[in-house]
Amino acid sequence: MTKPLLPLPAHHSVAIIGAGIAGLACGQVLASSGASVTLFDKARGPGGRMSSKRRPSATLDLGAQAFSVRDADFQRAVDEWIAVGCLAAWPTRTYQASSRGWQTHNDGQKRYVGAPRMSALARHMADSLTAMPNAELHTGTPIVALEPSPNGWLLLAADESRYGPYDQIVISAPPPQAHTLVNPWDDILAATCLTREQRACWAGWAIFEGPLPAIPGVAPEWQMARLDHTVLNIVSRNQTKPGRETQPESVSLLAQLDWSEAQLEQPAEVVAERLLSALKSVYPTAATIPKLMETGAHRWRYAQPSTPSEYDYLYSANGLALCGDSFRSGRVEDAWLSGHRLGEKLIGRSVQ
Repeated sequence: MTKPLLPLPAHHSVAIIGAGIAGLACGQVLASSGASVTLFDKARGPGGRMSSKRRPSATLDLGAQAFSVRDADFQRAVDEWIAVGCLAAWPTRTYQASSRGWQTHNDGQKRYVGAPRMSALARHMADSLTAMPNAELHTGTPIVALEPSPNGWLLLAADESRYGPYDQIVISAPPPQAHTLVNPWDDILAATCLTREQRACWAGWAIFEGPLPAIPGVAPEWQMARLDHTVLNIVSRNQTKPGRETQPESVSLLAQLDWSEAQLEQPAEVVAERLLSALKSVYPTAATIPKLMETGAHRWRYAQPSTPSEYDYLYSANGLALCGDSFRSGRVEDAWLSGHRLGEKLIGRSVQ
């Protein structure tokens, strides 16, 4: 797992499985060093849990709603993203809410959101990466197996296409998915994947014909609330996010993890209805919730790690490596740091 690792030689080829923030951050470091980088993602676009759901009348963030910064390296990256316009400060009006009432909430952390949607950050990272002549991205390409060959690693896709060979494989997918890929080839990485247990989370959404009712003592344009509720954890008003001011009332509803796991196999429409009921329960009994235009729910089976990891990333002398927010504490910053630091390690710049 931690055998001495030499810097990547010239013309080194790397495949990165997973084009979320960790995979993109790792790819940027490697491609900037001269390595040939190819990213693969099973989704239609990059971003992972930074994804957004686009409906005819509104855009809703269903994964991360905002993120904060603690690390100086990540702050420098955030400053660059703000400068190019794909990131903005949000929220500034937050509350704690329960059936007993609402109180303002400020933990002192400045937070940011993609502009005009959360996925804008991942798309900017992907665009800047693939603008390099030595990097490319394959979306809609689930990788189901790895195969060693005399010249490096081959990747087998779900449609039986083969890619490669590659000198190095970086897997930024959640550990249960990474386990399937590394299990035949590396006992230590496979065992580590089994220890990185993941929590599930349901994310609901709703678009209304009119604004949510006013709440006494609460700013009309409140942006996000954390709930003291057994079902619902976070309510986020998407039309208050930068660049979305013209869309109708459109909320994201992130469920509590314990409740999500108890309801993991429920139909999405049932989950959406229960999350909406939870939202109504923290409003005054006389309040009238506006008529629904659309609603739904998305299940994140691997939303965040159960416990922090002692590692930022893991790698093996056989050319396999793992990174992602699951190797820290599950935050957006954790994902970027894990991928960025693995990239630096692979090119010999890391001091760790």
